[in-house]
Amino acid sequence: MYHFSRAIYREVARDIRGGCGVDSRAAHAQVLAACERTVERLANDRDYFARPARTLFNDVRMFFPMWAQERLWRVISAYVTAADEELQRQPPVGTDLHGNPLVCRATTRRGTPCQRTPLPWRLLPLPPAPDRDRALGAGRLTFRATRRA
Repeated sequence: MYHFSRAIYREVARDIRGGCGVDSRAAHAQVLAACERTVERLANDRDYFARPARTLFNDVRMFFPMWAQERLWRVISAYVTAADEELQRQPPVGTDLHGNPLVCRATTRRGTPCQRTPLPWRLLPLPPAPDRDRALGAGRLTFRATRRA
């Protein structure tokens, strides 16, 4: 996903000016870091990141002259929208690459399957096994991954 943040930076780098007690080289570094933070947060926390384009614009606008800020806004909003669309094409969290819901491997003390929603970064999905589904009851193994819109 960093190709989006680098593309934003490349598009606007020629208009960056030092200011606010920051030299030009530090201003370039701060703009690039803000672009990368925004795209990373968009990828990791999209449900709770309401206006990523506006956030990035407010983070970097002090490094641009007034005459360049309209172009800055257009570039940022276009690339952030493209990054968001790319992320929406990715498989949803809570499913494997084939779209199957992740299954928690944990069991209770009684041997019944765990009822919690598994954390996608901590487990790998189990391959489909008809014997396991029949033995444990398929209804308990599935869950619906919820996504906030």
